[in-house]
Amino acid sequence: MTKADLLVERGAQRLQHLAGRAAQRGDGIGTWLSEELAADAAFLRKLKPSLIAARAKGDAPMNTPPASPPPPQPQAANPPKPKPKQKRAKRSGGISPLFVVGVALAAGILAAKVIDWRGHAHPRG
Repeated sequence: MTKADLLVERGAQRLQHLAGRAAQRGDGIGTWLSEELAADAAFLRKLKPSLIAARAKGDAPMNTPPASPPPPQPQAANPPKPKPKQKRAKRSGGISPLFVVGVALAAGILAAKVIDWRGHAHPRG
């Protein structure tokens, strides 16, 4: 295995580890995330540079499962109870950015008019 293959495999193992941790959560999102991360790990294993080169030369089959199947996902014996959700305070969006830009534009125009008007009052030379 080349160094690049080892890096890809290490990334796939990390994804698989995260998939296992997500599966331990026991809720719907954890299960969905676990499945997605496991699929990503399997896909990443197919992207090893040596396998890509072999497929380009025609030495390796195109549509095969990864060489090392991902380890089975651990199931939690006692899934943790979901924490009660706290109600969030309703956030106001604040001042509209368009309003701020409009006020800045009006202030700039007003400042330019005042400076120009005062310049005519005291001409130089």
